Amino acid sequence: MNASPLSRSDPGPAAAPARRLGSGRYFNHEFKTETVKIALGEQAVSDRDDLMIATTLGSCVAACIHDPVRGIGGMNHFMLPDLPASELEGAGAAARYGSVAMERLINALLAAGADRSRLQVKLFGGASVIESSYDIGGLNSRFALDYVRAEGLMLAAQDLGGGSARRLHYFPHNGRALRRLLQPEAAADTVTRERSFITHLARTSMEGEVELFGPSDPGGT
Repeated sequence: MNASPLSRSDPGPAAAPARRLGSGRYFNHEFKTETVKIALGEQAVSDRDDLMIATTLGSCVAACIHDPVRGIGGMNHFMLPDLPASELEGAGAAARYGSVAMERLINALLAAGADRSRLQVKLFGGASVIESSYDIGGLNSRFALDYVRAEGLMLAAQDLGGGSARRLHYFPHNGRALRRLLQPEAAADTVTRERSFITHLARTSMEGEVELFGPSDPGGT
């Protein structure tokens, strides 16, 4: 598993327009904090108290996992529960699948100093927003809950199911999570991306990596 530590960026004056801070990074003026936006198949881990991780979920699920003693947390974003047999080898084993995404996020947290016995999990997403012959959101939700139970992890909170997409804001240092339900027009892009992913699943190969976001000094993540 590869990880790319990124140095702290100065967000600049609050009155300045939002600035991109590298791929998926920007300064959020509402929350007044540097923000890392993750998409399907991506994950991020940090112990910084001045950084937020954000994503938008339709039928996908995001797990926010936190070690309250170490003050470190991370978020993933996955679309389907289990890795198919066709992708058990090679670069096709991607973090778009819950079974891979959960393992990678937990391993990244442990490598950064978290203790498995202290990990607290919050689950979000799994809405019914895609017309399909099977309930993708429900499958994702059930997988996530079953995974937490099977691994003996502490489920601190859940906000799963329903018919609305969600926007999720997560503060990895203290484990605080805020979710907003979205109107259909605000979630149109998210639903389109998820539908496209399902449509092209058989022909697409993606490889998700965990990025570690921490300060540049030696004591950071």
